[in-house]
Amino acid sequence: MRLKRLAPLLATAGLIATTVPLLASTQAAATPTAEHLRQKPAWQRCSPEQPASYECATIKVPLDYRRPDGRTIDIAISRMKSENPAKRHGAMLLNPGGPGGSGLDLPLLMNGLMPKEVRESYDLIGFDPRGVGASSPITCGLDDAEQSFDRPYRPETFSSDVTWARTVADKCREKSGTVLPHITTRNTARDMDTIRAVLGEKKISYLGYSYGTYLGAVYSQMYPERTDRFVLDSGVDPQRIWRGMIQVWATEAEPAFARWTRWAAERSGEFGLGDDPEAVSDTFWGLVERADREPIDFEGSKVTGDMIRSARGVFFYPAQATPLVAALKAAAEGKPQAAGTDVRALKLKLLGRTAEEPASDNGTAVFWAVVCGDTGSWPRYTEQYERDAAKDKLRYPLYGDFASNIKPCAFWDRPVEAATPMHKKANVLTVQNEWDSQTPLTSGQGLHRALKGSRMVLAGGGEGHGVYLFDPASCANAPVDAYLTTGRLPAQDVSCQNPPAAAEKRGAAPAKPVPFPGAPGRF
Repeated sequence: MRLKRLAPLLATAGLIATTVPLLASTQAAATPTAEHLRQKPAWQRCSPEQPASYECATIKVPLDYRRPDGRTIDIAISRMKSENPAKRHGAMLLNPGGPGGSGLDLPLLMNGLMPKEVRESYDLIGFDPRGVGASSPITCGLDDAEQSFDRPYRPETFSSDVTWARTVADKCREKSGTVLPHITTRNTARDMDTIRAVLGEKKISYLGYSYGTYLGAVYSQMYPERTDRFVLDSGVDPQRIWRGMIQVWATEAEPAFARWTRWAAERSGEFGLGDDPEAVSDTFWGLVERADREPIDFEGSKVTGDMIRSARGVFFYPAQATPLVAALKAAAEGKPQAAGTDVRALKLKLLGRTAEEPASDNGTAVFWAVVCGDTGSWPRYTEQYERDAAKDKLRYPLYGDFASNIKPCAFWDRPVEAATPMHKKANVLTVQNEWDSQTPLTSGQGLHRALKGSRMVLAGGGEGHGVYLFDPASCANAPVDAYLTTGRLPAQDVSCQNPPAAAEKRGAAPAKPVPFPGAPGRF
């Protein structure tokens, strides 16, 4: 398995109070004598096709931790043990992001990527979060069209957007209603602590990407005394959950777009999009207008202007965005593509995919369960979404209307409990690329600010969603390795500069890492 396997898995202003009070501590955490904490995993080889050292097991956890002796669900876990017991520090949980991403095979991947001194320190523990994959999976019974939330705001189609949002909420309630309220970040953090307990560990270490940073942050607040070496890579801002984390794609796409126009203008001789940034921008918006009038035939797909705008994530990768826009321009003008152009690959970038999407809606169902069930801050009136979308379409023309348009959370049941306040000290390491399309820099900085006592490693010039181990040349790898090996945080925040060519060498990275926001969108 290679690193690109992880990229597709990657996947909110002060914490807004909900009308639901925080549960009492006796409800929020199971008692130490609860039966699920005393179980012993029955480890066995995961598959004859996989190494014998890659072991799997299934444990039982309460569906509702307020009722630890009630109904249970399965959590699938996996492990690869340290091969050097003398250097073993403990166990490290791994999460790829989402919400809705499967992490069961991450030990296999990380086993081949981590430096020897880091790898020897840990038993690597993967798991499918509750509701995902092999962990009592849920469904909403959604078709492909219902799974997509990239819906541009137009006054004449807003009523159909409202119908879509209500339909998704109703179908999720119908298919998974008894489980849905309990598929939340706080409950997944409780599952993580159950995994810690059944492994016999007093503390747990953790490496989480994207949404996994928020999951790790929540764990650090719920169980600070059990939080060991935590690396939170590509940060979700706890103050933006969750509507604000979608809206930040719109605000931060604008500077990324401006950066792209400069990059493309410097290469006008190669791509022909314009001799200066303004000319490149004019070419782009002219293409969008043209595609809105008459969709562009692009590798068998009819591409509209809205489809081009919805690919906002690609502009964080100028070396990918420029050939894509050039290819669309050639297709619109009926001209042959430049020699060596892989039109099919560019089409997948436009759609935010690395391959054709699977039919299952499991990831989508978990995504909505978490982002709607974590917080009660979602507006409940359709008129607010319409006002916000119309306003943001003008303020952030690339993606503002998509980001602020109505979502199923407007019709979701009220959360069982409030979101987790970030009040406790957390000696964790946050890691961030300067040009991250999914959890932009401002979001990673928000996570760092929220976690008092944390340190941040910022890779200046770094592109892409996911930092540690994603790019062998990243300047962020060394300080993360040092922390995971020694347990000592840097004395102060670390800002380093990636080699100038590093971003362009990442040309194979997906423009919009699946599953976020491909189907419909993940962190």
